[in-house]
Amino acid sequence: WRQRIGNQRDWVWRGWQTRYTYIRPENPIENNNIKSRPLLLLHGFGASIGYWRNNLETFGKHHTVYALDMLGFGASEKAAANYSIDLWVEQIYDFWKAFIRKPLVLIGNSIGSLISLAAAIKYPEMVEGLIMMSLPDPNIEKEAIHAFLYPLVEKIKNIVSNPLIIKPIFYFIRRPNILRRGAALAYANSEAVTEELIDILVTPTLDRGSANALTALVISKNNPNYSPNVKELLSTLTIPTLLIWGDKDRFIPPAFASQFASQNDNIQLVTIENVGHFPHDESPEQVNKVILDWIETVNS
Repeated sequence: WRQRIGNQRDWVWRGWQTRYTYIRPENPIENNNIKSRPLLLLHGFGASIGYWRNNLETFGKHHTVYALDMLGFGASEKAAANYSIDLWVEQIYDFWKAFIRKPLVLIGNSIGSLISLAAAIKYPEMVEGLIMMSLPDPNIEKEAIHAFLYPLVEKIKNIVSNPLIIKPIFYFIRRPNILRRGAALAYANSEAVTEELIDILVTPTLDRGSANALTALVISKNNPNYSPNVKELLSTLTIPTLLIWGDKDRFIPPAFASQFASQNDNIQLVTIENVGHFPHDESPEQVNKVILDWIETVNS
C-alpha cells in the first residue's frame, strides 16, 4: 500500500514533523467547461494517509491531489499537544499557504470532514468546494443522551481520560487482533478488513510518543472548546458541498445525514449502500466516481 499513496514528504510545522503526500496529474483536465484543480484529503480519527490508498491515484490522474497526516496521527509526530479542531484547521491552512496557494476542494472523512468544514468557514479564500464523508458532531451526544444520564457519562469520560488508565488501554487495543475486531465495527463487509488495513492501523501506534499523543487526544476531546457547533457551521456554508454517507454506518447513524443536509441548500447528500463509516475505503470505485462526477458538475 505504501507504493499507492503518492510522493511522501516530511514538513516541519510549528516545530513538529508532519507527513504529507502528493500526486501531480500526467493529463490535467483543461477545457472550456472543466478544469484541473487541487484536492486535499483529510483522514479520520485514528486513520492516516494510508486510508486514501484506493483513491489517490484515481484522483491524481487529472487533478493535483494532496493528503496530509494530521498532527498526532499516521506518520506525523505524536505530539503531546493541546489538540482541537482549530489546531488541525491551522495545520492545513499553513500547509495550503506553503504548498498550494490557490483555491482547492477539501475532501474529509469522519473527523477529517469536520476539520474540512471548519476550515472552509474560517478560510473561505482557501476552499471552493467541500466534500464530507461521515461527518461527526461531538456536541450531538449531549442531545442524544438523556439529561439524567449525561453527568454519569461525563464522570466515565473523566475516568477514562486518566493517563494511568489510557496507556494500558492503548497498549492493549493496538494489538492486531484487537484492532481487527474494532475495524470490523466500522465496516459493513468483513472482507474489507484486510491484513493491509490492519498494517495501516498498527504502524503509527508503534511510533515513539504514540501513547502520550493518545492521552493528549483523549483529554483534549473533553475540552468544551475542542469542536465548533457543526449545525451552525453548516448553516453558513456558501460553497458547493457534497455529503457522502454509508447506509450501514454504525459509528454515526445515517439519520444524521439528512439532518445535516437540511441545514443548507448548498449541500447535496449521496448515500452509499452497504458500506459503513469509511465509504471511500470500503467501496472506492463507487465513491471515486461520485466525487469526480460531482467535481465536474461544480466545474461546469
